[in-house]
Formats: sequence, structure tokens, C-alpha cells
Amino acid sequence: MNRFKLIAAIALFAFLPAARAQDVNEANETAMKSAAAIAAPWTVKIETAGGREVVGGPSVGPGGGMRKGVGPTTGVIVDKDGYIISSAFNFANNPTDIFVTVPGKTRLVAKRIATDTTRMLTLLKVDAKDLPVPTAYPKKDTIIGQWAIAMGRTLDPDISHNPSLSPGIISATGRIFGKAIQTDAKVSPVNYGGPLVYLDGRVFGILVPASARGESDTAGAEWYDSGIGFAIPLEDVFAVLPKLKEGKDLRRGMLGITPQQGNELYNVPITVGTIAPDSAAAKAGIKVGDQITGLSGQPVVNFSQLQHILGPKYEGDVVAVKVLRDGKEIDFPGLTLSGAVTAFTAPYLGILPMRDDPEPGLEIRHVIADSPAAAAGLKTGDRIMKAGPNPPAGTNPVPPLPAITGRNTFTNLVRGAPAQAEIKLEVKRKDGGKVETLTIKLGALPEELLPDKTPLPSSAKKALERPKGAPVPKKEEPKKDEPKKEDKEEKIETGMLKRTNATLGREFWVYVPQNYDKNVAHGVIVWFHAANRGGKDADDMAKIWRDFCEDNHFIIVGPKSKNPEGWLASETEDVLQDVRGVVNEFTVDRTRVVAHGMGVGGQMAYYLGFNARDLIRGVAVTGSVLGTQPKDTVANQPLSFFVIGGTKDPLIKDIADGKAKLMEKKYPVIYREIADFGKEYLDEKTFDELRRWMDSLDRI
Repeated sequence: MNRFKLIAAIALFAFLPAARAQDVNEANETAMKSAAAIAAPWTVKIETAGGREVVGGPSVGPGGGMRKGVGPTTGVIVDKDGYIISSAFNFANNPTDIFVTVPGKTRLVAKRIATDTTRMLTLLKVDAKDLPVPTAYPKKDTIIGQWAIAMGRTLDPDISHNPSLSPGIISATGRIFGKAIQTDAKVSPVNYGGPLVYLDGRVFGILVPASARGESDTAGAEWYDSGIGFAIPLEDVFAVLPKLKEGKDLRRGMLGITPQQGNELYNVPITVGTIAPDSAAAKAGIKVGDQITGLSGQPVVNFSQLQHILGPKYEGDVVAVKVLRDGKEIDFPGLTLSGAVTAFTAPYLGILPMRDDPEPGLEIRHVIADSPAAAAGLKTGDRIMKAGPNPPAGTNPVPPLPAITGRNTFTNLVRGAPAQAEIKLEVKRKDGGKVETLTIKLGALPEELLPDKTPLPSSAKKALERPKGAPVPKKEEPKKDEPKKEDKEEKIETGMLKRTNATLGREFWVYVPQNYDKNVAHGVIVWFHAANRGGKDADDMAKIWRDFCEDNHFIIVGPKSKNPEGWLASETEDVLQDVRGVVNEFTVDRTRVVAHGMGVGGQMAYYLGFNARDLIRGVAVTGSVLGTQPKDTVANQPLSFFVIGGTKDPLIKDIADGKAKLMEKKYPVIYREIADFGKEYLDEKTFDELRRWMDSLDRI
């Protein structure tokens, strides 16, 4: 009998955890339904009509872009007098009509009031009074692991029903440079603009697509339903609501500086590389070469920290900057952040430099016709030994010209100067070895620049030698008991190579010219295939480009898209891993890394160019539409474009529109229309021009 009582007791204890789990699940379900009931009155349905059919960046579809959905979207009432906030994504196609349905009311016509362009939010207004408004969950109390429910108005025609629910948790805070909360709840165009709600009905934030790399209304939309979703804290929305009501768009606050080349990485101090004209930094007196050590009372040790402090701020906000200059700390209080800076006009001398040359100075490989260099009498074979800004009249004593220790030194000098500035050069002539001092006024980089020729040889073939006169790097002593490394001549594979990224499960191909020499820095062409061509065009591309790759020293990298029909913006980081692996394996000239693609592949090339500015220096596309607004030009991250379309391509008007958008931002653009071409690749004349353009990306 006692044995049966023991068995019954064990069964009871086994049952209790399951019963408790059921109780917890029921309690959570009840709480979520209660939260939905609380949210229902102030969660509205938004419908739009008219506008563009295709918006955004690379994705599946003819010509690329994202096809705008026709279903309803979501918004949240933020003021009792008819103000509604929603995701700017919902209006990226510029609809002609916007309708809002508020629970308990008829369908209302809405008008756009303003957009917060840095947090991807749009404020609407309907003619209504005494509307319910949600309560914001305090940002300071938001912690990782809390329940978070993404809500939206779906295809349910009955607005009296509760919103749709997608439960999850808060997975991170302070994302997108301090502007967003991250959740693993499903977030997609169905609930963009809807609330992210806690179990008690208070609102964490407004759901939006977001990306640390992109700034457009559609940036981040490729992550929908992935478990990576973002919400802008409602507390922040309420804080800027008065400004939005005034009808003025809000823009990101900017210092107007870029870090020195090589300082884009997040593990080094920030040394100012360029300063935009009329920017907050320029007006305050910050100088190139200053090291930023503090911002608004917070220490800053790398670029990531600077971005996280600046990220939440708007144009017009006031900050204080601390810099280190010549070993002394200088404070710049009361800097008023600027908005979008004036498009940068790149300076232009008009020479092609000899590459991989360790000798003192810089040898001129070619002087471009009708350039400032040609007008000043510079010749092929001349060597620039010293260079610097031309000091103002009356400067006494005149500072000595700094010695040039290679191509990068001289390139940084020219790119750091404004267009129309005067520079002074000490030049050793090829003929006779005479040394002359010249004063040259730089020009503005022409909108279309294609050298008449790019003569060979282009390399001194000494890439691995340290430039003479450059600082000697500190030699690291081998650790105790560490065996010395033996120098072995490693065998380098050439030709068509198949590669696999085991970590990401990705395949890609690499073409290395048969005459590859590690003492020659090679350019890189990143080829983005057209739809349904993943890997199938590798041999064709190698045959087409083989002679050029051997003569002008280029390597081709061919990533494959996950979706056979096209490319997705979410593949950017994976592609960059492929490319950076090749850059680290071979001797690469970082001034000649080109994103090249056809059709939707070209759309991905555009996207990579704007979102990997530390790596890409040229974008060449054929039959591809620029699907997004170009980013601003950056002085020490030059980017050039070669855009090609066929006159019989039905997308030719949209392809040509891309050229106009790029020129508005003062990018150098070569545009070619090939007569009687539709979706074909290139004709011989355009191919020759494209090759010359690629080989001249290191022009100065």
C-alpha cells in the first residue's frame, strides 16, 4: 500500500512543474491580450494610394528596387488633436493620397506634416479631436530580456478588433548609434509604424526599419521578420513632437569631419582627416590633424564612440568638443551641429602616379591633358620631391616644403586641400635632373574625367619595399622560447579559384592573373552577377577581362547571391567578408577597388559603393537603376561612377536619372548610352573606356 502512495506522490510532483508552466503561459497570454486591448484605441490603420511602385535599394525585381506593397500599414496617435506618427518607410514612394482609420471613427484623409530623417519617422495630421494617446515606457527602465510585443494593423477589415501581435523580448538598447531599441519580435512592413508594447500597455517605441549603414527611408527593410527589429523610443518621439508640428523636417546633427584614412576602424583614436566647408567643426576652428578626445563631457577614444554620442542628436543641437593638438588639450564649447553639409568638390591636379615605387618622392606616370598639371608644365617621368600648401603672401619665414615619401603622402596632401587652392611643388625633372619649384593652382575634379591614355608600365614592382624616407616601424622582438619564423617562398595560386567561407556557408570565385606578382599592388573588381547567373558567368568574365587583368594588374572577386533572382542589401556584410579576405591574401592597391555589376547586380554595386566607403573607390554599372538617394561626397573617401545603359533598354530613362542624382552630389560620373543595345553587356568602345577609367582611379 505504501508503495502505491509513493508512486502517487512522484506522479503529483512530476505534474506540478507542467501545471505551473501552463499557469505562466496562460498568464502571459492574458497579459498580451490585455496589452492589445489597451493599444487598440490609439493604434491606427494607414492606407496610401498613388506614388512610385518601386522604391529603395537592391532587391528582387526588374531594374532592382523594392516593390511597394498595396496593403495597409500602421501608425500611433501621439497627440489628442489628430497627430499620428508612423514609419517613413510607409511613404517612401511619395503617395498622392493618405488615409487613416481611427478605431471608432470613419476613414479620414491625412496629410504629411514633417519627417524625422534621422529616426525614419513621419508625422501625419487628421481632422479629429480628443483622441487617446499612449503612455511611453521610460528609456531608463528599459532592460534586455523584457517582454516586448510588436503590434500592427493587418488586412483585418474590422478596425474595432485588436491589433495583430508578435511577441518577443527587448534584445538590445542603444542600437543604430544610440537611436533605437532592438527586439526579436517579428517586425515587417505590416507593423512598421506600429507600437512596440510592454505587457502593461505602455509603449517602448515606434517600429521602423533601420540600419547602421543606410540612411534612406527603406534602409533595414531587408531584415523584416528576421528576429532583428528596431523601435524608436516613444519618449524620444514625444521630445521632438513640438518641432515636427512646426512642419520642418528634422535632420541628423553633424560635426562635419571625417577621420584620417585608416582611422575608420573602431580601435584607434580619432584624428581629423577632413573638415567640410561651413560645418560646425570648420566654424569652431577645429583643424585637420586634431585628435578628438571628448564630446559633450564624455571621453571619446574611437570613432564608434563618437558616432554613438552624436547619433541621437539633431541639426541645431549644441555640443562641446575636446581635442588634442600638438600635445595640448583645447576645448571648443558651444558648437551648433549642422545638417547636411555642402557637397564636397574634390580638388584636381591631373596626374597618374607611378605605383609601387619606394624611391623618394613620387614619379609621374602620365599627365592628363588640359589639367592644372599640364598647364604648369609637369611632364611624364618628372618626380615630385617635396610639396605643401602655398603660404599666404607676407609669410615670414616661409616654412620649408615637406618631403614626399610616396604616393599616399602626396595624395593625402592634395585631397586635404580645397579645390582652387594653391600648392607648391619641388620637382626633379626627368630630362637632366634639374630641380625646379612650381606653384600650381588646383582645379575642381571634372564631372566627367577619362584620361586620354593610361600608359604602361604602371608599376615599379616594389610594393613590398618600405618607401625611402618613411618612418621605420618598431621591430617586435620574438617572445622568449618562441621559434624563429623561417622565410619560405609560398606558392601563390593563380587562374580561376573557387573559395568557400565555411563560417557563413558561402561560395565565391576569384580570378588571379597568371602573371600575378606579390611585389605589384593589384586592383580588385568585385563582380555582382545579374539575376539567375550566380557563378555561371565566372569563366566568361575571366575570358573577357583576362588581358586587362594581366596588363593592368587586377584581380576579380565574384560573390554569389543567396537569392538566385537577385541581390539583397542584407548580403552586404557577407560580401565584404569575401572581398576583405581577398584583400588580405593578395597585395592589393586600395585606390583601385571597384564594385561592378549588371542589372540587379549593378544595383548591388551602387549599394556597396555608398555603404562601404572605406573599401570601394569606384562603381561601374550597366543596365542598372540607382534605386536610392546618393550619400554626400566625402573628401578622404573618393568615389567615382561609370554608368552604362542601352538605348533599347526599357529602363533607360531611370538609368539616366541616376546620373543626374550623382552629379547633384558632385560625384565624378561617366555616362554612356550604347546605341541599339538592350540588356547586353558592353560594346568594344565602351569596354575600352571602362578599362581606362578603372586603371586611372588613383589619379591625383
